Amino acid sequence: MSDLLDTHDATALAALVRANEVTPLELVDAAIARIEAENPCLNAVVTPMFEAARTRARGPLPDGPFRGVPFLIKDLGPAYAGVRMTGGSTFLAEYVPDWTGELVTRFEAAGLVVVGKTNTPEFGIVPTTESKHLGPCKNPWDLSRSPGGSSGGSAAAVAARLVPMAHANDGGGSIRIPASCCGVFGLKPTRARTPVGPRLGDIMSGLVCDHAVTRSVRDSAALLDATDGLDLGGPYVAPPKSRPFQDEVGAPPGKLRVALMTSSSLGTPVAPECVRAAEDAAKLCEELGHEVTLAAPKIDGYLLTQAFMAVWTSGLAMTIAGYTRLVGRAPADDELEPLTRAYLEMGQRVKAHEYLLAVAHLQQLTRTLAAFMAEFDVLLTPVLGELPLPLGELGSLEPGMASARAAQLVPFTPLANVTGQPAMSVPLAWSEGGLPVGSHFIARRGEEATLFRLAGQLEAARPWADRRPSGASARR
Repeated sequence: MSDLLDTHDATALAALVRANEVTPLELVDAAIARIEAENPCLNAVVTPMFEAARTRARGPLPDGPFRGVPFLIKDLGPAYAGVRMTGGSTFLAEYVPDWTGELVTRFEAAGLVVVGKTNTPEFGIVPTTESKHLGPCKNPWDLSRSPGGSSGGSAAAVAARLVPMAHANDGGGSIRIPASCCGVFGLKPTRARTPVGPRLGDIMSGLVCDHAVTRSVRDSAALLDATDGLDLGGPYVAPPKSRPFQDEVGAPPGKLRVALMTSSSLGTPVAPECVRAAEDAAKLCEELGHEVTLAAPKIDGYLLTQAFMAVWTSGLAMTIAGYTRLVGRAPADDELEPLTRAYLEMGQRVKAHEYLLAVAHLQQLTRTLAAFMAEFDVLLTPVLGELPLPLGELGSLEPGMASARAAQLVPFTPLANVTGQPAMSVPLAWSEGGLPVGSHFIARRGEEATLFRLAGQLEAARPWADRRPSGASARR
């Protein structure tokens, strides 16, 4: 059974269940065995839900596209009633919600069996996964390095084949960053494509959305089909798809107009290996018949960062205030990490008119990128400004330096959160030292179909599923 998790994606495992060649309980037990063997070293899974998963696997499951497939959800975002949700924070160490998020309901309606929750930095605010409360999650490709963040636990788990796919969310790159660091596929959908209800209408003025990291493109597409749909009462509606996303995978993308941008709008350096990965992806696109042009939208990276941080830190302040009401007390001085505390205080200082001005600036940037992409189908960039960070590096810095260091690491991904456009990290390259290096593609709002068609073509031309860290390295 364990071998099936090495060789099969979620779609293939569900097909075995439908053919009665394997039972849901056998798959769940195999995933649990893999977690018990690998996780003590990786620290990717922080809240096991093993017995509940076995009970669910034994009972009748919905006849969804992923019936019986083991799955993990991130310990930040949609709640699961009766299971702790810490958000990576000591402040919420004992918090157990009594409600379930709509997204989790849709995951389970698809037949998925949740076997646990994955590691995250405190409130998902940094691009590495090593909170003081949950401890560092290790990158299975190099145990001395970060798996990225904030969905680092999910990406590490999928890369190590603990499960074939796992929930992730993304407010500044938190699906795409760890997908790049761990060599898996990560797609951030269009704003409002997936639900954030029933307790919230949006998160950080629409910066955050949820989906997953996966082994294969087809799994990502089929899962998005299962979770796509109106979020009742939500403030936004994503443009409707013309047909199922899974039908796009393998469909000819046509001749796409690709803009290649490799320079940071902040003027910060971009590591040569990250630039080479994007340029190599551009060359592959040309070989596949697409037209690639070196071009970049005119964006003031400094103003983007200032406006983004005003919204982001205000959102963090709102989040902590909301949890203060839920748990009945404010966080003690030692229950928040220094950077979280600094961001909280920054957010509390943002005045109402400053917040609205920041939102207006981000909306103007959205129009700027939309005008740029009237001439292009896809914008291609590196995912990151450098290779995965060594564990402990970001945490060793004082808050101001840590914030600047994080911005240098992620100069490209926040743009799609600002605009609400779909974007993906595709694992097409590895560094000389054997670390994954993703390539980042942004499409127009509502055009996940373009990304799935292109990703399917890239996956067929340069398959990545058989490239994985060995179990032995994950147990060192």
